[in-house]
Amino acid sequence: MLREFMNLWKKESLCESAWQSCLIMLRQSRDMFRDAVASLQEDRPLSIDIYARDREINRFERKVRRNIATHLAVSTNPDVNNALILTAIVIDIERIGDITKNIVELASAHTAVFHGGEIKGEITTIEATVSQMFDALLQSLEDSDVDRARQIIGDHQIIADRVEDCIRDMIAGKIMKEDSSTAVTAALYLRYLKRVSAHLKNVATGVVNPFYRIGFREKPDAQGVKN
Repeated sequence: MLREFMNLWKKESLCESAWQSCLIMLRQSRDMFRDAVASLQEDRPLSIDIYARDREINRFERKVRRNIATHLAVSTNPDVNNALILTAIVIDIERIGDITKNIVELASAHTAVFHGGEIKGEITTIEATVSQMFDALLQSLEDSDVDRARQIIGDHQIIADRVEDCIRDMIAGKIMKEDSSTAVTAALYLRYLKRVSAHLKNVATGVVNPFYRIGFREKPDAQGVKN
């Protein structure tokens, strides 16, 4: 859906500014996420002021809303559908910053290096996938790459399933029975990773879906083609 958006809106300064603000927000969220993960896994100080960066992302979100509102108010031929898509995905990008703060707070509470217990390998794989999803999403948005967006959506489903499997094993007492600190940290951390993945997936759906299906799977048409 965003290919036409990019071609048309590059001609309008307000819309181009809003679009570039979204990309900046996503890049900043990616850097925040990676720094927060390192602070938990390596027990090291943050290299980014997470709270200051989060406030900056909030300012960008307000700027996007203001530019879109102005475009809709003054344009003689406003692109309402894509304006709505942009205002929807900027919310998901902003919320990633909030979850990043949760990871930082978890790292602060867990005063030692987080080793992950019996599921260290699983957690490391999920972390790496989420981190890669940021780069893939930026590329998908910049190129209006539908196939890459679909891959992100698929990656989220895999992450969601793996997270739930790990948490069920912890609840059932199959793993980490003797290490409650690691178990609690792992359960919270896995949930945060899943939520970041979900917001990235929601943004990716803006590449393949119209506004009213943002956050949902593509709906096949009568010929079975997704749209």
